Amino acid sequence: MKELRGKRCLITGAASGIGRATAIAAAARGADLYLTDVQEEALAAVVEQIRRRGGTVSYASPADLADHDAIVSMAATIGEAHGSMAVVMNIAGVSTWGRIEQLEHSDWQQMIDVNLMGPIGVLECFVPPMIEAGRGGHIVNVSSVAGLFGLPWHAAYSAGKFGLRGVSEVLRFDLRRHGIGVTLVCPGAVDTPLAETVKMIGLDRSDPAVQRERERFLRRAVSPERVAEKILAAVEKNRYLVFTSADMRILHWFQRKFAPPYELLMRRFNDRLTAIAERR
Repeated sequence: MKELRGKRCLITGAASGIGRATAIAAAARGADLYLTDVQEEALAAVVEQIRRRGGTVSYASPADLADHDAIVSMAATIGEAHGSMAVVMNIAGVSTWGRIEQLEHSDWQQMIDVNLMGPIGVLECFVPPMIEAGRGGHIVNVSSVAGLFGLPWHAAYSAGKFGLRGVSEVLRFDLRRHGIGVTLVCPGAVDTPLAETVKMIGLDRSDPAVQRERERFLRRAVSPERVAEKILAAVEKNRYLVFTSADMRILHWFQRKFAPPYELLMRRFNDRLTAIAERR
């Protein structure tokens, strides 16, 4: 996939954050876009913005990735009218943090349904037609650094993100014979609406200590536009693993080469969040 110009490109989560920025950047590269998101009005606004700038959006419709029937219906509609995709980007996601004794079963279920089974459903419906078309292509799965590291209170979120990482690791080899590349994106701190909407069980957002942690996060956060450029460059250069910031790349290297310091760092991070919660 040397360039995106004229290539059919499906993007989930296109209404905000990384998905929105990637859709806009892909349109600027001449991609033919197929967009979906659960937020209907915000999705329509993105489509209008892209078309106003001269970009091409051949399909845009809201869909809940937790609803497999909706994914199947979307794939059938797109396939009948436009054929197979050249690029499929699983970017949509939601986040919930909490300790296991505070998480409800519904919290775990949502993380799996949206962050793992949603992307799997997209892959099930859109990758076989890519293979059958025989023109190659590319897949992008946006996981998280929570799909690499044992971040405190991220068990439910990591269940989905580690799973998506595993799916990507297998598909990068399975699909090679079909000329389909795979990119796994593991964002660290990114300044998106997800940072404001993440469900934090056991933490009071108004707590000054929580506010300080939020400010620390935002100081490290990169923009969605920067992440989008990294994603598209990875597609064009057929790169597998993409980090959105140098600190996460270094931590991943550290994790693999020096396990004890990594474990100590995770324990201290866990202790800090627990201390904040237990002050209440």
